[in-house]
Amino acid sequence: MVGACVRAMRDEVVLCVAVVLAVASAFLVPPSAAYLDYVDWDTLALLFALMAVMKGFQQIGVFARLSNGLLGCVSTTRGMAMALVFLPFLLSMVVTNDVALITFVPFALVVLRMAGRERLVVPVVALQTIAANLGSMLTPMGNPQNLYLYARSGMGVGALLALTLPYVATAGVVIAAAVAVLLRRPEPVRAVAVDADLTDPRALWCCIAGFALCMLGIFAVLPPPAIAAAIAAVLLVANRRVLASVDYALLATFVAFFVFIGNVGCIGPFREALEAALDGRVAIVSVLASQVVSNVPAALLLSGFTDDWAGLIIGCNLGGLGTLIASMASLISYKMVAREYPDRRGRYLLWFTAANVAMLALLLALSAVL
Repeated sequence: MVGACVRAMRDEVVLCVAVVLAVASAFLVPPSAAYLDYVDWDTLALLFALMAVMKGFQQIGVFARLSNGLLGCVSTTRGMAMALVFLPFLLSMVVTNDVALITFVPFALVVLRMAGRERLVVPVVALQTIAANLGSMLTPMGNPQNLYLYARSGMGVGALLALTLPYVATAGVVIAAAVAVLLRRPEPVRAVAVDADLTDPRALWCCIAGFALCMLGIFAVLPPPAIAAAIAAVLLVANRRVLASVDYALLATFVAFFVFIGNVGCIGPFREALEAALDGRVAIVSVLASQVVSNVPAALLLSGFTDDWAGLIIGCNLGGLGTLIASMASLISYKMVAREYPDRRGRYLLWFTAANVAMLALLLALSAVL
């Protein structure tokens, strides 16, 4: 029992920290009905709905089938690496960065093993991770912090795209160049495919309908709580396995941080100190905070003390680069590589850190110009 609790705490470190902070802040600001007003229920509802729909797509094999179609068009190691890296880059814009990595990192490991190119595991997975974290920057539903900051800011989709597109486009060019340099001498490779049949074509239409509902919520056509309730009701009857696979720990983390942020916002000295630190430095403070607590908690925390939404969006997204914990999605890739290739953990960390720091420096330089 104790061992299970320790493992759970180790696997959900950010949630544990968030709960500790929320509980500690409750001693300074006693619990009351005002706590309910701290929580952004619309963001939580949309996040739940999107996660459920994406789990459904993943379960019925949509992403694997799409991947096979793309890989069938390549004939060299360079083309294969480009396909494996840009799948999460492009799909993360729609399915979120963590879902993209959960789907495509295992797929890449299988493909590289079948193609006899396991030497490429470390650089390909590291680039997949960077690609997913930066591709997801483009859209409101690309990652949790974007969904939250987009909803809080009130900006339109066009404004968000105009803000993030230069960074995403630059990242795409740089990632493509990195793959080209890594595989300066491409070798021929036979077509590789894994089992990717759609397990339930009827479920596909349900997932498409669910995704359409999520888009209506993002564009403020329908209330997000109603969308979440409808999707939960359908899954409760039709597919409880998808309902059970939603990342409820992430939702609980959001709630705990909302409580902590709401409470510390009531503490004058703390609020004034954080507002002073953010004044004119929102992007860089967001990047630095993300290196320590990861970018989703950084977005939740700092949003309570500034209305520079552009700085927060850029800073918290770029802040996902750097350390392994700067983005929780990055841990997904690391755990998969460590499990399949334990002897390559050190090499992966070196490759991952060097590539992340280089990309972060480049995009911070771009932000200074823009």
